[in-house]
Amino acid sequence: MNEFLAGLMAAVMSLFPSGADPAGYSGYLEADYVYVAPVSAGRIVALDAGEGQVVAAGETLFTLDATQQKNLLDAAMARVSAAHATLENLETGSRSEELDVIRASLARAEADLAQAQSNLSRSERLAEAGTVPSVRVEQDRTALAAAQAQVDQLRAQLAVAELPARNAQQVAAEANLHAAEADAERARQDMDDRTVEAPVAGTIDQVFFRLGEVAGVGVPVVAILPEGPLEVWFFVPEVARATLTTGTTVQVTCDSCYDALPARITHIASAPQTTPPVIYSREERSRLVYLVKARLEAANGLTPGQPVTVLP
Repeated sequence: MNEFLAGLMAAVMSLFPSGADPAGYSGYLEADYVYVAPVSAGRIVALDAGEGQVVAAGETLFTLDATQQKNLLDAAMARVSAAHATLENLETGSRSEELDVIRASLARAEADLAQAQSNLSRSERLAEAGTVPSVRVEQDRTALAAAQAQVDQLRAQLAVAELPARNAQQVAAEANLHAAEADAERARQDMDDRTVEAPVAGTIDQVFFRLGEVAGVGVPVVAILPEGPLEVWFFVPEVARATLTTGTTVQVTCDSCYDALPARITHIASAPQTTPPVIYSREERSRLVYLVKARLEAANGLTPGQPVTVLP
């Protein structure tokens, strides 16, 4: 609205060349509206904002359907739990049940080793007495060697199972956990974004959607007029521009104003609002108008878009 209205008023004023007008300069009140839009599309399931309603910063304005976001968050949290369990298992070694199985197998292998040693000793004595052939002794020695190998293997397996994971495996598991946690945090943020809050305190000026409608990404649903001072945008001719400076106080009046309201100039345009398509002759310079902005500290019931007169 501001750019269109500024151009329109500048074009009108350029048709009426004049010097410093003792009756004042024409202008209007302007405000920077805050347009609140969702970061992702969705159907509006709750609309708490109403036109004319005063809201505080952080107050809920509207809520979008979050069924899909909730499902994604649940899945992300499940991946976090799985990654955490994997890392914990690598850090602590095998589970106690797995260790018990290995220990039981080792105990049986040690018993078999003791039996093989006993069999070999008996065979050797009998062989010396000539009651068994020498081949029997060789068989018992082979059985003893096999039993010893089985015991050695299970002892090594038990030692490995009782150790934590190797460094590379643990680093990979930690990276997977961090990635899962990042995915969960993003899913949680997407879930939170379905509830849209007022970024500033102010008054609801317009509500562009209704309950049940689908709001698009970046499409404003609510327009808020923030709390704070309004601005006066007015236009001065080229001959009067040099008489105004930033920081100067001017007086603002309107048709319904009982008293003039002070406003402090914050901006003076360096370029004219309307430029004739000819060289700047003395006659043509009188048609140039410049946009001036002033901050109105006390609005006293005035609203944006209201026409005003500014007295230097």
